[in-house]
Amino acid sequence: MSDAVILQAGPALDLPSLAVDVVNLAVQAGASDAEVVVREGDEFSVNVRMGQVETLKESGSRALGLRVYAGKRTASASTSDLTADGIRQVVEGAMALAKVTEEDPFVGLPERDEFGSIKDDLHLYYEDVYSLPGPERIDLARRTEAAALAADKRISNSDGGSFDAATGMKVLANSRGFVGSYRSSYAGVSAAPLAADENGHMQRDGWWSSARRMANLESPESVGAEAARRTIRRLGARRVSTQRVPIVFSPEAARSLIGSVFDAASGDAIWRHASFLAGKLGEQIGAPTLNIIDDNTMLLPTGVGGFGTSPFDGEGLPSRRTVLLENGVLRNYMLNTYAARKLGMKSTHNASRGLAGAPGIGPGNLYLEAGAQTPEQIIGEVKAGLYVTSLMGFGTNIVTGDYSRGAAGLWIENGEFTHAVEEITIAGNLGEMLKNIVAIGNDLVFRGSVASPTIRIDGMTIAGA
Repeated sequence: MSDAVILQAGPALDLPSLAVDVVNLAVQAGASDAEVVVREGDEFSVNVRMGQVETLKESGSRALGLRVYAGKRTASASTSDLTADGIRQVVEGAMALAKVTEEDPFVGLPERDEFGSIKDDLHLYYEDVYSLPGPERIDLARRTEAAALAADKRISNSDGGSFDAATGMKVLANSRGFVGSYRSSYAGVSAAPLAADENGHMQRDGWWSSARRMANLESPESVGAEAARRTIRRLGARRVSTQRVPIVFSPEAARSLIGSVFDAASGDAIWRHASFLAGKLGEQIGAPTLNIIDDNTMLLPTGVGGFGTSPFDGEGLPSRRTVLLENGVLRNYMLNTYAARKLGMKSTHNASRGLAGAPGIGPGNLYLEAGAQTPEQIIGEVKAGLYVTSLMGFGTNIVTGDYSRGAAGLWIENGEFTHAVEEITIAGNLGEMLKNIVAIGNDLVFRGSVASPTIRIDGMTIAGA
């Protein structure tokens, strides 16, 4: 073990240098190629229930993942022990595993000329997420819950108010000369009140705000008030009869549909022939108004980096913007290097990387482009239908496209909400649903890395009473 690595094991850890050292150690141990991911982070979380602190967590962590190649064999190992002995063990363990794995002609790092990192400041890290002392962080959670409890006399209980903050650093280095790193930050507040009607029947809902810096967080009072509004509107919920009606997906519910389209277009599903989109590249698979984009370089309107923004992907390829659907036409499969080689294509720079295992395929900032109609206009055009506010379960079969999810929401009658709905299932086929999107809202807001405006889909079935 080199002195450099031993010296790097203390509190003043130089993560990029450590990553390079471990890559070199793996090559010295016989690896034909090697790749190292090092992550360091800290987080704070508090949950207050009925004004009292229920949970309080503060932690920090460092960990390293190593992937080695022995020709066309590959293996990985990870550790949180960054001492010289810990690093030696992870190198030896990965090399031992690589010798006994099966050869795969498609494995391997990207080519040298493919690596790169966006040099512009993507505004991913802000120190102000830890600018408040502990008591004031707790007070943010307490204020969020208090605002929800004060909003309506029917709210007398709560699952709590919370405040979270986190910062982290990620480093990626490999034996082909790539070394990249970036820091990120996060802060969030949320509330989850409970309401009861005159018969004592309970309902719950919630709301949240998240941002990369404190300055962009919505106020605790506004978050608590919105959580209360969403909870109160669920009172009196009941089932509706089984029928086929237009279904309007709220932005929070619609984003799961967009995520399912990404999963179906993922190269891993395509080369396995486990997706209804296999063989449909270049074909019209959705409504002509449908444009779905994955942009790993995005800055939000606030000027900070999106929740899925990064300077490079999980393999060290520079982040980019990729059109998934253009005017309803499937333009790209979403690929990492391995899936691209299996399909005879090029990576779309969508490799996702944990500490252990091979890279997966994941979105950056994935979104459905906004339309021109307001949500009120979309709802106002529905004579009878359902406005979905939440979905339950995992009922999307990307092999066949069959879609079935438990749902709750609001019933629409003559363009107006009439009552809350619960204990129903909505069903259709994702391929048909994409073609039957007849309206797209103008209310696209990023509250996470996947986002969608309000959408209306015709021809779906509600299974109810």
